[in-house]
Amino acid sequence: MAAGSAVPVPATHLDAARDAEPSTRAANAAMAARLPFADVADFESAKRGLVAPVPDGMVRTQSGTVLWNLGEYAFIDGDLAPATINPSLWRMARLNLANGLFKVTDRLYQLRGFDIANMTVIEGDSGLILIDPLTTAEVARAALGLYFAHRPRKPVVAVIYTHSHIDHYGGVRGVIDEADVKSGKVAVIAPAGFMEAVSGENVLAGLPMMRRAQFQFGSLLPRGARGQVDAGLGKGVARGTPGLIAPTQTIARPIEEHTIDGVRIVFQLAPETEAPAEMHMFYPELGVLNMAENACPLLHNFIPLRGAVARDPRTWAKYIADAIDMYGPATDILIGQHHWPVWGKAAVADYLEAQRDLYKHIHDQTLRYMNKGWRPAEIAEVIDLPPGLAGRWSARGYYGTVNHNVKAVYQRYLSWYDGNPCNLHVLPPAPAAAKFVEYMGGAAAVIARARADFAKGEFRWVAQVMKEVVYAEPANAEARALCADALEQMGYQAESATWRNAFLYGAQELRHGVFQMPARATMGADTLAGLGTDVFFDLMAVRLDAKKAAGQSTVINWHFTDRGEKLALTLKHCTLTHRMGVWSGAAAASITTTRATLDAIVLHKTSAADAMRSGNLKVEGDASRLASLFGMLEQPAGFMFDILTPGEGRSGFSLDT
Repeated sequence: MAAGSAVPVPATHLDAARDAEPSTRAANAAMAARLPFADVADFESAKRGLVAPVPDGMVRTQSGTVLWNLGEYAFIDGDLAPATINPSLWRMARLNLANGLFKVTDRLYQLRGFDIANMTVIEGDSGLILIDPLTTAEVARAALGLYFAHRPRKPVVAVIYTHSHIDHYGGVRGVIDEADVKSGKVAVIAPAGFMEAVSGENVLAGLPMMRRAQFQFGSLLPRGARGQVDAGLGKGVARGTPGLIAPTQTIARPIEEHTIDGVRIVFQLAPETEAPAEMHMFYPELGVLNMAENACPLLHNFIPLRGAVARDPRTWAKYIADAIDMYGPATDILIGQHHWPVWGKAAVADYLEAQRDLYKHIHDQTLRYMNKGWRPAEIAEVIDLPPGLAGRWSARGYYGTVNHNVKAVYQRYLSWYDGNPCNLHVLPPAPAAAKFVEYMGGAAAVIARARADFAKGEFRWVAQVMKEVVYAEPANAEARALCADALEQMGYQAESATWRNAFLYGAQELRHGVFQMPARATMGADTLAGLGTDVFFDLMAVRLDAKKAAGQSTVINWHFTDRGEKLALTLKHCTLTHRMGVWSGAAAASITTTRATLDAIVLHKTSAADAMRSGNLKVEGDASRLASLFGMLEQPAGFMFDILTPGEGRSGFSLDT
């Protein structure tokens, strides 16, 4: 039985990926004909300033485990794209292979191609300022090692996180020691709201995001012309050990200027753009503007496929416009925390103006059609980029797409509901699929018609209709295989790396089942320690098993001596609520401990009973209430749940549910 799957995967699915169909070849040829492939300026920019490549294109642990391997992409070679890869995506996949230590200008270097993001190094008067230390400690340490192999070895005096996504902070423990942070030797600087953003959606909805990210990045796909070729922002996400060291300094005002180790830095907050907490930086003496992840040479996501709160492209465009006005006249070089720089005042201005208009155009045109009463999928089919943007490589949808960004704008303003009451209370997928297939004459008839449409190249429809058959009959080998074939061709045609990865990984799971992942912690100690206590108890609340809590009612006081925090936790109506700063006189139990102790209990490094015996956790009142509370909390069973099929426990809904 496939891991996480409700039904066995028939042996007939264990076939290799197929070749491109004639209609896919035609679609990719048409793409090659309409874009300016003779423009090779980006290739020159991506290689400019190279000091040394990533050694062997690889990062290993001391024991030899490979965490990063650019050699897997050796097949990406030459101008001509294979028929199974969109030629525009092939171009970006080639560009994203540029790697190593790059000199951008005097005193400013970038380490690219070690991970999906860049680490920027600014040479201060006495030490180094590191910006965005990648995803994991091992790759960040290796990247800094390459810098030291070619530049004077100086201590790190500051680390700056541009925003709250893990590929921009997770490797911090590979480049600095927390003891140096606590002693004041190293500053850690981040935008306002950074810790709240880190501990928000990625924690409360972290498990489904991890599962969905497998489709977005294609991490479990084989590398190759019929598999994963890129991730849009880079080749992929590095493996290893992520961590977090909390900021010691927060940029709180819209514009702040600080001198760090002799380097003037003007910080511009840009919240609720690509990340909830994000900021740009201008380095006046260097003539360099760092736009973090708000102006990449592609169309970014308004909602990534992994899931997130819908981003605000109107605000995003505004902050780009502000950066143009404030820093453009003095900017000679534009850098970001992904991809390669832009050189020259005129080129920077042109680039940023196009990025500004890219986000604003999609936002405004979506609203225009919304005000006509159009629905999300309808709007997504008619909006395209206008002349002046459509032919720009820096506006192509390698990561986000116009199609799904339109739907994100709609969701931000009008929610998931399209206004048609027929869509307000539809049946769940499995029972609805069973009725659809029955109405259409049964699975065999549907599959026969879908095969004819597949031959005509109507892959979107084939995938849509085969999805219904698979949900109605998860063990139907023919339906799974045909759905996989359709998704595969859609992947071969996709310009977006994330769409390609999602389509191809969907095909892989239909053929081979859900991959069995080894058990591992879903939240690291650093992330847990970084959670505000308010969010920590929100996380506890979303893990409450309501059935186990039925009939229970209690209040428990908590006092965390290491943080000087008190709160009252209430269980009532099968729901946990809490109030910070409150100490209830009606509590059945009052607990005095430290957050560090509670974190250790959650991470299974100790138990509540052991903490009580050691004196690290003290209970006044009814101690059984604590054990009862922990007994009601559901432990995550893993995140490799079914997506392509109904999955266990999700197909037994009645038709009037």
